[in-house]
Amino acid sequence: MAAGDGDVKLGTLGSGSESGSDGSSGSPGGAGATAEGGGWAAAALALLAGGGEMLLNVALVALVLLGAYRLWVRWGRRGLGAGAGAGEESPAASLPRMKKRDFSLEQLRQYDGSRTPRILLAVNGKVFDVTKGSKFYGPAGPYGIFAGRDASRGLATFCLDKDALRDEYDDLSDLNAVQMESVREWEMQFKEKYDYVGRLLKPGEEPSEYTDEEDTKDHNKQD
Repeated sequence: MAAGDGDVKLGTLGSGSESGSDGSSGSPGGAGATAEGGGWAAAALALLAGGGEMLLNVALVALVLLGAYRLWVRWGRRGLGAGAGAGEESPAASLPRMKKRDFSLEQLRQYDGSRTPRILLAVNGKVFDVTKGSKFYGPAGPYGIFAGRDASRGLATFCLDKDALRDEYDDLSDLNAVQMESVREWEMQFKEKYDYVGRLLKPGEEPSEYTDEEDTKDHNKQD
């Protein structure tokens, strides 16, 4: 009895499975509807893909145009400004190269850019002609306070106030090792960029006599 019941149940499941299989395979209308639905879905996906690609292209073009505009704003206007002042001659271009000589503090102060177009300053006992950097060291420049003066202390301490200047000769003996290293680094930078024209004399020190040959040799080294 139990076995019979079990056989019936297994048979019923088997027949149900077969009928379900036959029903599905024998309904062409259902298969057509599925195929039609798949076609619409594929078309919708293709449309979305095409629209997404178009939006991406539009975004890329907009980014390129924005970048070009920013470049024009940054460099185009600067170029126009340079063109407007192209006919103006800089003070350095109109002055002959200064012959090598030594300076006392009083002599150095004459070259502050207000009494003469030439601008000199001293760093670590060396005097440099910074006239071509007049936009920085001229009377209206951000470092104009150093024009015609010994800039060593101010550069070493990063101070742009009058406290960084000395009316008498400054031997820098109170600066620490780090500050003195900074002074030497500034000296090297000025040597690379500007003309070295002589020494800053200590009180009572006599100036050296430089021959034309020495002067030419030093200028050639700088070039």
